[in-house]
Amino acid sequence: MLSSKNVSSDGPLSDPLRIAWPPLIPGRLIRRYQRFLADVCLNTGETVTAHCPNSGRMIGCAEPGRPVYLSFHDSPKRRLKYTWELIDMRGTLVGVNTLVPNRLVALAAANGLIPEFQGGVTVRTEVVVGSHTRLDLCLTDTRGRNIFVEVKNCTLVEDGRALFPDAVTARGRKHLEVLGELRRAGHRAVIFFVVQRMDAEWFSPADHIDPDYGQALRQAHDQGVEMLAYDATLDLGGIALNRGLPLAL
Repeated sequence: MLSSKNVSSDGPLSDPLRIAWPPLIPGRLIRRYQRFLADVCLNTGETVTAHCPNSGRMIGCAEPGRPVYLSFHDSPKRRLKYTWELIDMRGTLVGVNTLVPNRLVALAAANGLIPEFQGGVTVRTEVVVGSHTRLDLCLTDTRGRNIFVEVKNCTLVEDGRALFPDAVTARGRKHLEVLGELRRAGHRAVIFFVVQRMDAEWFSPADHIDPDYGQALRQAHDQGVEMLAYDATLDLGGIALNRGLPLAL
């Protein structure tokens, strides 16, 4: 049984891969702590605490003193009015918000702009598979066949190599197991890594951080789970998927 939230394309877009940022507020990172909090000194001199929408260790993209960009949300339901969106890491902006990759892949797939998903014309998000597991996307091609996709945010790059994960992730291994089960049941199953920065040349699992995840990724590959990695182009106006990266498993 599948349940989902529906997403539909609004038709041809002038730049359908690009997602615009909300108005950005510049500052400098003081510190990131307790996973979801970041203190930032705004360019006005005011110090604020922002929500950090990233549960990873953020190795290589949370350096104190670096320029950062926040969005502001004046909702009475929000305890923290600011959200950390970007950091400038010497030569590349890095997208912090882990919700962005899902939106990028869903939008691009709905508009037929990812070559590997040319048959995917209908996109559903937050798809529940079975009773306990939720996957990010389900694409349905013109023949009614489903393609199940789990999207992962990647911000760690070392010497041109994009690496995932940046912290031990039992949840990530569970997603790979579910994708393997779906593949054995006859469905297309895809793990899609979105590198939210512009200095990666290739992708591989971060075995030195989570060797169990690397092993699970290779096992899923052997079971027929498809693996894609795309980098992104970012500026202070927005973000877009850019190109597929070679994989070294």
